[in-house]
Amino acid sequence: MPAELGVAVQHRDTTVRSAAAQPDDVRPTPGPIAILPDPEGRFVDAVEAGGGTVEPLSERTRGVVWLSSSQPEVLRETLDGHPDIEWVQLPWAGVDAFAGLLADYRGRRLTFTSAKGAYSQPVAEHALALTLALLRQLPRKSRSTAWAEHEAGLSLFGMNVLVVGAGGIALEIIRLLAPFDPAITVVRRSAEPVPGAERTVTSDRLDEVLPDADVVILAAASTRETARMLGADQFAAMKSTAVLVNIARGALVDTDALAAALADGTIDGAGLDVTYPEPLPDGHPLWHEPGCIITSHSADTKAMTRPLLAARITANVEAFLGDGRFVGIVDVERGY
Repeated sequence: MPAELGVAVQHRDTTVRSAAAQPDDVRPTPGPIAILPDPEGRFVDAVEAGGGTVEPLSERTRGVVWLSSSQPEVLRETLDGHPDIEWVQLPWAGVDAFAGLLADYRGRRLTFTSAKGAYSQPVAEHALALTLALLRQLPRKSRSTAWAEHEAGLSLFGMNVLVVGAGGIALEIIRLLAPFDPAITVVRRSAEPVPGAERTVTSDRLDEVLPDADVVILAAASTRETARMLGADQFAAMKSTAVLVNIARGALVDTDALAAALADGTIDGAGLDVTYPEPLPDGHPLWHEPGCIITSHSADTKAMTRPLLAARITANVEAFLGDGRFVGIVDVERGY
């Protein structure tokens, strides 16, 4: 039941502030904040809770809270027309919709923050739900119109789980998996160990570790480097009993290759909260695949994300007016 119907959402933002204050030559200049494209009461309150002042966009504006998940061209016009803006808060964890804009503003005294990490708990919860449903064969069982003659289903306990990514969502997934005592391998940009994982390997070793995985969970950012990181060759390397869960971005997967791998039994199942393209067209083979669950990008509904975004805004307004210890600073070079 949605929060607006009276049930409180108990998720919390597990992300921590930047360890050090921003240098003076980088730290944004404090000033009035505009909430765009349209101010909403909850987020006006969030700015004011952080000590900020909300004003309509003008030459006085120094910070922007951008509430649209798209419209990068409108945001670009805003920034070009108001060069004194030095801080922009984006609404979602993924910033791929703004990739071109971010690249164009390199070198300008402009700090971008996102909601990365803020939605880790609801998204990780969804990843676990998809994983359990796939292993227990719920997609096929829920479609059945007759009593099954044969038992089917696997337990998550003790399985080999491969998590691609090491951000807030990945860390929360690892925490939720702990009671099932899996052997967890993390694939990330660096080989720095991830707490809770038995081993951590770099992205160039993905193909090496795929054959051992019973479950593959994608929790990485969508960048040029991660585009279609799972394709026909990768699916061929996986166990025929393996399942894929994608709660990151659809562009990480070659959709046609996935459809083919499910159709011919190369892998057993897929749980997709995201697809490429998105929305997935009506009539696409994946909609009819018995081993596939598609949840239409609902791992973090507005009922879940709005209070978390409000808390992130408050924290970053405090940083904007204070020492610059922002939460979720976007690395414009890496694109996340």
